[in-house]
Amino acid sequence: MDAKQRAGARSVEFIEDGMTVGLGTGSTAYWMVKRLGERVREGLRVRCVPTSRRTEEQARALGIPLVTFADVQQLDLAIDGADEIGPGLALIKGGGGALLREKLVAAAARRFVVIADAGKKAEVLGKFPLPVEVVPFAWEVTARRVAEVTRTEPALRRDASGGVFVTDNGNYILDCRCGEIHDPARMERALKMLTGVVECGLFVGMADLAVVATADDVEIIER
Repeated sequence: MDAKQRAGARSVEFIEDGMTVGLGTGSTAYWMVKRLGERVREGLRVRCVPTSRRTEEQARALGIPLVTFADVQQLDLAIDGADEIGPGLALIKGGGGALLREKLVAAAARRFVVIADAGKKAEVLGKFPLPVEVVPFAWEVTARRVAEVTRTEPALRRDASGGVFVTDNGNYILDCRCGEIHDPARMERALKMLTGVVECGLFVGMADLAVVATADDVEIIER
């Protein structure tokens, strides 16, 4: 079992019978959902809200009961991966392109658990490019505003075929190589104030606990 599998499997231990759970997106969250499917088959009762179409498809295939925010307004728990984990469990997320739904789900949860391999820990956020989700209309104008805030040249994300990557919400993503982000809360506020920006991949003050795994051990970090 590699580190991502270990973190994903360990995180499912926080899910209790009868809970409503937000299911994250990404390579580590995949293993969490897979293990949850096994526990559901063993009799665990849950209702889940997925953060992406990809996670929704995986959960349905595993027989995990799904609901929407038309059915529930608050979640007991959300579990999701991260591209980078900094001091105070500040995060960079959105490498998979689901940052808006991931943040909506995390914000609706009483408790937010982050899962990752040890390589995602950072003393200062910013080595991983910061994703910023923007509306397609006038994205070029928005990109210039984002450039002023991040002091970098944002790159429009492309898909595997070379076309523009489009999120599940029909938006574009600008990836910003910011370098060290010493005040992620300030950066998050500044980006979200920009007209045309839907959301950014900085998750500050949201994670309550992190499950960080190596190939042979698991570390639990509380905020």
